[in-house]
Amino acid sequence: MYSNGMSETIIARLMQQILQSNIPRSSVTIVTKVRFLVDHEDPSTITSYFRPELKDQRDYVNHGGLSRAAIFNQVADCLSRLQTEYIDVLMIHATDDETPFEETMCALNDLVRSGKVRYLGASNTRAWKFIEMNNVAQAHGWTTFTCVQMEHSLLYRAEELELFAYCQYKGIGIMGYSPLLDGNLARPLGTETERTAGGFQKELKASDIKIIERVIELAEKHSWKMSQVALTWSLTKISSPIVGANTVCGFSSRRNTSLTALSSLKDSWRPLI
Repeated sequence: MYSNGMSETIIARLMQQILQSNIPRSSVTIVTKVRFLVDHEDPSTITSYFRPELKDQRDYVNHGGLSRAAIFNQVADCLSRLQTEYIDVLMIHATDDETPFEETMCALNDLVRSGKVRYLGASNTRAWKFIEMNNVAQAHGWTTFTCVQMEHSLLYRAEELELFAYCQYKGIGIMGYSPLLDGNLARPLGTETERTAGGFQKELKASDIKIIERVIELAEKHSWKMSQVALTWSLTKISSPIVGANTVCGFSSRRNTSLTALSSLKDSWRPLI
């Protein structure tokens, strides 16, 4: 669904190189999502979210959303683009209010039983919907979600109020995207970048600025990078932070921060209630 399906095509190319290096497919975990349409007419479309009219066109019926037919069609397309026989983790991207939870969870369970999918997850889902969908699956003896993806960082921790406790109780893994919140936790305040110039920045509150200043202080005191501080903190809260990097060196930075030194960040965030 990301970059109009191109992200899966790129992963397929990478997988060819990995397999040629004698690394077995079983050593690689592929995670992908379903719900958004893929625009087959215009490859330059970043995401069909910006083309809502597609869902009403004949050629796109049952190719988006979370109905049984739509899920099966989307997974078939995912497997084709990925050039693989199975998906390790299939995630739904939010819920489909036009489809009953029973239909969605039954279809996902059948994909697991067929061997096309190994595990299930959900992204950007309301806590009550995520819990109810798992309850529906459990009541029917179907496969439940084993992981959830959500926005989470030192500057955004809303899901800790509800969903975290449920996931910890059920042993569900938590993947957090935007752990650096658009790079705000990886650069000094006031730094100009392509992202800030492009209008993609979230407005920072006074409490956000206070947290960033603490991250800067810790990084300078211990000769760490700001990103190391933020990501190490994330790993104390969730299973897997989802990190993007603009350069190779961004990936090679090792985590060597002290958890004790991060204690000053513990009570910095305040929920908006």
